[in-house]
Amino acid sequence: MNSISVNQFRDNLKTYVEQTVSEHEPIKVTRRAGEAFIVMSADDWEREQETLHVLQSSSLMQQIAESMKTHTNKKGYKPTKEQLDEITNL
Repeated sequence: MNSISVNQFRDNLKTYVEQTVSEHEPIKVTRRAGEAFIVMSADDWEREQETLHVLQSSSLMQQIAESMKTHTNKKGYKPTKEQLDEITNL
């Protein structure tokens, strides 16, 4: 993550905002006399919130663990060739 001063951020606000949105890379902005803050795109923030929600939900994490076990043991659902053709519209 890039780190810049608040003065750099202020002087080049448009450039840094466009960079953050297009590259999906947050920027840490440091203040001389206070706390730093992070600038990130709204889409990236929403994805982070969804990830936190899943990680904090024991039932969702259990479902993921069970799914991974099924996949690892190769005991998951296997569609027929006809079903695959229908899914892929071949």
